[in-house]
Amino acid sequence: MLVSVGYLVIIISVFGGFALAGGHLASLWQPVELLMIGGGAIGAFVVGNSNKALKATLKALPAVFKSSKYTKAMYMDLMTLLYEILGKIRKEGLMSIEADVEAPENSSIFSKYPTILADHHVTEFITDYLRLMVGGNLNSLEIESLMDSELETHHQEGEVPVHVISKLGDGLPAFGIVAAVMGVVHTMESVHLPPSELGILIAAALVGTFLGILLAYGFVSPLAGKLEHNLHESSKMLECIKITLLANLNGYSPVLAIEFGRKVLFTTERPSFLEMEEHVKQSKNK
Repeated sequence: MLVSVGYLVIIISVFGGFALAGGHLASLWQPVELLMIGGGAIGAFVVGNSNKALKATLKALPAVFKSSKYTKAMYMDLMTLLYEILGKIRKEGLMSIEADVEAPENSSIFSKYPTILADHHVTEFITDYLRLMVGGNLNSLEIESLMDSELETHHQEGEVPVHVISKLGDGLPAFGIVAAVMGVVHTMESVHLPPSELGILIAAALVGTFLGILLAYGFVSPLAGKLEHNLHESSKMLECIKITLLANLNGYSPVLAIEFGRKVLFTTERPSFLEMEEHVKQSKNK
């Protein structure tokens, strides 16, 4: 939503300012310039990236136009879910959660938190490591090392769309210059025309440079920053799960384990201790 608002502000400010200065907006409509810039950028986008990178980028882009799903309420649900699972382990033993881990969609615990269950990656991360706790002989250090490796892989994969969009934004001004040069070439071969018509051709050529820079710094490059922010948010949720489970493996009670997880959250989404305690109590009464 904020991305759309930002784009609207850019359009009104740039084109509105041009109109207020006495410019004619119709002179900025140059489809051929857009074709050269857009076509060149798309071509370079395809040539410079693997099939996997292209798919990852196209999959990640729709999320930048939506509000973040990583809200305080979602984190509270996550930590309450972990509290219930760890509490069940503490009371009934590790084998008691085997059914919950193998089929979380049928679990009475997981089904209470549909926002967590709907996130396939988060659910898989939780159940994979609970499965290792149930059936493996790994100690906390070995599981921590494995978690770190998975988080690093997650971060590397998430950075692919960021780099792709960033490079695309960096290249747009150059394609704007290419379009401008092509316009100048066309102008030079039309020197037999009267000055009034030459002026129109020169203006059209300069629009190419303008569009390349505007598209780069106003529309495309900011998306790379937004994608990076989304990556950090998704990584933070996995980090919260990691810290909570490791705290439990190291002998801390479920209450203290989720407190460890709460402390790693960003302050903008981190619930207070009392908020977390109240949420856990309400969950118990469901």
